Amino acid sequence: MKRGIPLALMILLMLFIYASSILLVDAFESYGVRAFEKPEDPMNVLYFISILLVLTFIIILIAKFSRKEIIYLLFIFAILSTTFTVFEVILHRFLLEPLLAVVSIALSTLIAFLLVVYPEWYIIDISGTILCIGAIVMFGISLSIPLTIVLLIVLAIYDAISVYKTKHMIDLADAVVDLKLPALFIIPHSIKYRFRKQPGGLKKQIKRKERDAFFVGLGDVVMPGIMVVSSYKFTGSLLISSAVVAGIVVSFIVLMVYVSRGRAHAGLPFLNTGAIMGYLVSSLLIYRTLVGFSI
Repeated sequence: MKRGIPLALMILLMLFIYASSILLVDAFESYGVRAFEKPEDPMNVLYFISILLVLTFIIILIAKFSRKEIIYLLFIFAILSTTFTVFEVILHRFLLEPLLAVVSIALSTLIAFLLVVYPEWYIIDISGTILCIGAIVMFGISLSIPLTIVLLIVLAIYDAISVYKTKHMIDLADAVVDLKLPALFIIPHSIKYRFRKQPGGLKKQIKRKERDAFFVGLGDVVMPGIMVVSSYKFTGSLLISSAVVAGIVVSFIVLMVYVSRGRAHAGLPFLNTGAIMGYLVSSLLIYRTLVGFSI
């Protein structure tokens, strides 16, 4: 029960994020918010991977040789800009300028302010949810299904190397968690749990024999989630995108079986595989072809 309830809550949170992302596809498109202008351009994958590698390198470099406060400021700025965009997209059908900009700025600033002054687990989860939805929709509508599959395969390989071989992804997560920033979803085992009072980063948390909370990286939700939105956008089928979600959830449960044994595991090899298989199997079973798969 102690492990099952946080797992169930995390699955519900993932379902909420993916459902919200699908519902916001039209809003993002009508407002013109996307990561890349040409979804079929193969260079999009190269741009994505290059930016990811450069940012990872910079953050690790700063964490090791400079002041971690720089990382903190960079993350707060990224949170401000992303949450502002999400609020602006959601509210643009209800508010006109300049009220739209004022309300969006106020809400995004409130999120950032709460993270700074009171970084409790539920504040981190709320901000993480908004960040995930924004990233999933922006990249999902900007990458065709073939490019999304290529991206997920590359990211799964990269995640496995960075966790099991070089271990730099664990170092990165450790530095960000130590700063109490929304790099992870935190589902506590007890309502009395206080994340902001926990010393140390991710490494210290996972080394405990009896963990006080359940941790899932935002990237483990965002990356496979891109497939959810991409499959919906380019097939127009809610059935296929729902099958992608089902594939992610099943692979997540399998991943958690391994994680429960007490060590960190690369999530994307499991989750990205589940997302891709959800698309392939459902498309072939329902339509007898790979729907929306155009190069």
